[in-house]
Amino acid sequence: MTELRELFENNRAWADARRAADPEFFARLAEGQSPSYLWIGCADSRVPAEDIVGLNAGELFVHRNVANVVEPSDINCLSVLQFAVGVLKVRHIIVCGHYGCGGVQAAMGDAPLGIIDAWLARIREVIRLHREELDGLSSGEARFRRLCELNVLEQAVSACYAPSVREAWQAGQDLTVHGLIYGLEDGLLRDLGFSVSGREDVERVYGRALASP
Repeated sequence: MTELRELFENNRAWADARRAADPEFFARLAEGQSPSYLWIGCADSRVPAEDIVGLNAGELFVHRNVANVVEPSDINCLSVLQFAVGVLKVRHIIVCGHYGCGGVQAAMGDAPLGIIDAWLARIREVIRLHREELDGLSSGEARFRRLCELNVLEQAVSACYAPSVREAWQAGQDLTVHGLIYGLEDGLLRDLGFSVSGREDVERVYGRALASP
């Protein structure tokens, strides 16, 4: 495994530094996890979830895919949601996109891309739903940035309608779904005005978030 030598060396240095700062750190992790947050984000290597929000291992449950999509037929994402909500009892689900998202940019084009086209269909549906607003923007860059935001809002709505989330709300569980976006250019998170704590609030909060870009 000589081609991975740097990674092993980095890992050893990281583990040693963790133990030096907190001798019981790994012992606590081995006992279990109790995160308050589920992060559904993009797989982009420039968007490291724990680093962005300053949390340690064990404090953030993470699911990442191309363009932070919450697809109702994606058993992987639905399983993560069910485990996070039903077993870990997270209190917050954060759907976080980012400006400059390659998946969103690819969905804006017409070139055939192979198997990923099936995945990007979810984002192309977002384009269709918001065609009038997007076409009214003054530049391609403005449309790109706005689509990154709209994609977050639509995926956050999708998370609200996931079976595990609906069941949690029906049972009175304390759970809020949020929509955030991250700026690669400045490292800052932005609140898109979508925070929903019950099924009855989804459409109202969604409409308000759309009206205040």
